[in-house]
Amino acid sequence: MRAHSSRSLPSDPSRPERPLWPTLMSLFPYLWAYRGRVVAALLCLVGAKLATVAVPLVFKEIIDGLAPGQTLLVLPVALLLLYGLLRFASSLFTELREILFARVTQQSIRSLALEVFRHLHALSLRFHLERQTGGISRDIERGTRSIGSLINYTLYSILPTLIEIGLVLAVLVVRYDPVFTLITLASLMVYVGFTVAVSNWRIAIRRQVNETDSAANTRAIDSLINYETVKYFNNEDYEARRYDQDLQQWAEAATRSQKTLSLLNLGQQAIIAIGITLMMWQAARGVTEGSMSVGDLVLVNAFLMQLYMPLNFLGVVYREIRQALTDIERMFDLLHEGKEVADEPGAVRLEPGPQEIHFAAVGFAYDPQRPILHALDFRIPAGHTIAVVGPSGAGKSTLARLLFRFYDVSAGAIRFNGQDIRSYTQSSLRAAIGIVPQDTVLFNDTLFYNIQYGRPEASRAEVLAAARAAQLDSFIARLPEGYDTRVGERGLKLSGGEKQRVAIARALLKNPAILIFDEATSALDSRTEQAIQVQLEAAARGRTTLIIAHRLSTVMGADEILVLDEGRVVERGRHAELLAKDGVYAQMWAIQQQDEAP
Repeated sequence: MRAHSSRSLPSDPSRPERPLWPTLMSLFPYLWAYRGRVVAALLCLVGAKLATVAVPLVFKEIIDGLAPGQTLLVLPVALLLLYGLLRFASSLFTELREILFARVTQQSIRSLALEVFRHLHALSLRFHLERQTGGISRDIERGTRSIGSLINYTLYSILPTLIEIGLVLAVLVVRYDPVFTLITLASLMVYVGFTVAVSNWRIAIRRQVNETDSAANTRAIDSLINYETVKYFNNEDYEARRYDQDLQQWAEAATRSQKTLSLLNLGQQAIIAIGITLMMWQAARGVTEGSMSVGDLVLVNAFLMQLYMPLNFLGVVYREIRQALTDIERMFDLLHEGKEVADEPGAVRLEPGPQEIHFAAVGFAYDPQRPILHALDFRIPAGHTIAVVGPSGAGKSTLARLLFRFYDVSAGAIRFNGQDIRSYTQSSLRAAIGIVPQDTVLFNDTLFYNIQYGRPEASRAEVLAAARAAQLDSFIARLPEGYDTRVGERGLKLSGGEKQRVAIARALLKNPAILIFDEATSALDSRTEQAIQVQLEAAARGRTTLIIAHRLSTVMGADEILVLDEGRVVERGRHAELLAKDGVYAQMWAIQQQDEAP
């Protein structure tokens, strides 16, 4: 259930519905990957329907064979055996079809879900900042389920029903008065027309049910994720009222959906009843006039049941397909979401080894109306450490996002060893960079898993060594479950300093050519910071390192310090040089020294 926001996918009941056949064609490659099973399943489908239509024909002959004057010893016995075999054959071919196609359906769903998952990871950071996780999760869950329904209803229901209707009509045309065919076709046309018209009318209602369902789901997830904040402000009742407002809207939309569904069902049954009555009246008249036998009357009745039962089911299937298409609209929208940052054609891998970083007249803006960086130009020679300091909002953390290509620069270029990073594949680029972010978010798994995430193929000994380097080993040794301790949702079971040290261990385990410390020790106490600072300096030795810091005591040993203000470098130099200038850096230093004084 997903909350509305100005950044959510909009609810627009008037939006054109996604056509059925293009959607089915987009599924075709996934199905055709199992073409052998698909063809075999289709042959079983045809066999089942031939047997189903043949059953009433044999039954007619049995009825007529039992009429006075017929031989009772051979003909009915043979027909009865054939009747039983055809009924069994219909069930046999149907079950074989199910067995053959089961793997096709499940593997197709798996492939599509994986493709959407990969695509979401390939989208830019901007996309994820503008979407709500609860809503996306619900869209994927509902979409994958509906894709399974779409495949099943189309290939298990629509196609078999169309084949059966075609076979029944062929028998009626060949064997009986054209009136039977005309009544049947008229009933079909009216039924299909009514079903399509009313189902399309219900699309907007169904979409509203989905929108309100997503709204309530995201409201609940957002509130539960922010559990502590809700408790801090004693807002449990407030959150419950907001959630109930979304649930109320969902309940009203779902009620309207059920009412219109009942109206659709009633109309369909009325059309079927009229069609059956007209057909039976015509058949009964034929028997009384002598143009049809009792067997013919039974045959027509059986055909009517065979025809209208799947036709009735076809109406249900059509409704489900339209609803499934509505359900997967959001997932297809996610799948077709364009990549803001994509690998260029012919992009090459960034080769391992020392890297010089050059910000060449870089300009950048998240919003064109509010530039963040202005013609920023500096170099980080391979193996050197550069620190960037400055007030909040100066654009310091943006540098890390640009290096990772979460965004592309608006002007200028970022170069590694003289080559624009846009010419490298994003995968190889990010493999070369390690980061300790300011806000560390951990997976709801064990400490070992979260450290090993820096390099999943690392051995246990390497993970333990990284933990020791980040001063984590003594803390973990005090835990009853040690490295198998689960950290909770987003790492909430750990303190800020403990999460920071896990992030440091993870970055050290990755062993990258480039290191970024984005306020890496901001959540640590002074004693722990001093201990870890030694390890960070050791880790940075020989690597190209960018330190983004607020606490100036952590950057005193940098090869060069850049003072950033409003996206521009206003001062640069080593620590002692900047103090001697008595400028912005010296003022920041004096303020921090005063704040830290006992």
